Amino acid sequence: MKDLKLLYTGKTKNVYELENGNCLLLFKDDCTGKDGVFDPGENAVGLTIEGVGDVNLRMSIYYFEKINAAGIRTHYVDADLVNTTMEVLPAKVFGKGLEVICRRRAVGSFFRRYNEYCTEGQELPYYVETTFKNDALGDPLVTKDGLVDLGVMTAEQYDSLKEQTQAITKIVADDLAEKGLELYDIKFEFGYDAEGNVMLIDEVASGNMRVYKDGEYIDPMTLNGLFFE
Repeated sequence: MKDLKLLYTGKTKNVYELENGNCLLLFKDDCTGKDGVFDPGENAVGLTIEGVGDVNLRMSIYYFEKINAAGIRTHYVDADLVNTTMEVLPAKVFGKGLEVICRRRAVGSFFRRYNEYCTEGQELPYYVETTFKNDALGDPLVTKDGLVDLGVMTAEQYDSLKEQTQAITKIVADDLAEKGLELYDIKFEFGYDAEGNVMLIDEVASGNMRVYKDGEYIDPMTLNGLFFE
């Protein structure tokens, strides 16, 4: 990596510039958490777990290849398991960063917000919500109208983002179901290319999804073991 230009240092990945115009993601063993306990929902690095970068990369490769094969646009080009790196297409993020969550069950923050209108664990029809990435503000929710009116994206880009989110979630959910696991919700990041085309970016790994087996929650580290056994 010493010969490459460092573009960005993230919590769990570093981003470098390649000579061909693409970018290189270096997956690290740093994890978000608090007081030494792994928690994908935390906004700060809390601990280092050897091998986490490797399994996150392996799972991301697995799903990016499935998603690409389905004709859905992603930034994935290739990967190097020896160096724990992924080559990706350059992409701009929406605004200062946007997270997209697709929910199949009413749990977590969704249930806390809307428990007057639903029961915990209630099925949801691939419900899509968007939040601005802003640790200080607690990643505030934003609607389609808000995204369009604030100039973050066009209405057409939002519609594409939503359609892709639901299609990708179904790919992951169906695959996990074959392993006897149920996907409750999953978090994605999207960006866009020079032509404005929406594409899936970042990673598709255990720390971004809430998965249950026989009604019991499976933490991300345990999920990694079940996934690659």
